[in-house]
Amino acid sequence: MDEEEEIVSKTRRKQAMHALQDLGQALVKLTPQQLAQLRLPEVLADAVGEARRLKKHEAIRRQMQYIGRLMRQVDAAPIQAQMAAWRNESASETARHHRIEHWRDRLLADDAALTGFAAEYPAIDTQSLRTLIRNARKEAELNKPPKNARALFRALREIIQPPAAGARAAEPEAESE
Repeated sequence: MDEEEEIVSKTRRKQAMHALQDLGQALVKLTPQQLAQLRLPEVLADAVGEARRLKKHEAIRRQMQYIGRLMRQVDAAPIQAQMAAWRNESASETARHHRIEHWRDRLLADDAALTGFAAEYPAIDTQSLRTLIRNARKEAELNKPPKNARALFRALREIIQPPAAGARAAEPEAESE
């Protein structure tokens, strides 16, 4: 088994080092709160902080190589897993945003859409939504700024909460057909 580990080609080693350096670059782009959540070793956290402070291209390049070397001494799997989780949260928030836009557009285009929305979200105040829809339509007809359409979007954002883990994950896909 030791012989198999020794027979890693130079190309593979370089690819692994570049992947770790890319992960280091992603670390530099994170917010301080996200970096704190990762609980990086102190020397790596200091190197990331130093990379953020630098302004000159060559200094940044050298610092990124240093971070890549430090990344070889750290177990990168938990860091990659956490960053993947953050990307997934971002994707679910984007999907929620698109769902809200979809409902807003449907409500503004079709009177019957409010009935479907009320069936899906029974605890809503249909009267206030109906008023926002009517005012937003009137604004659109008169070519006024979309004040009420934005208010409708905000109201829908309060109603349509982010889905619980897997609870409503399939709903947006089924509805867009």
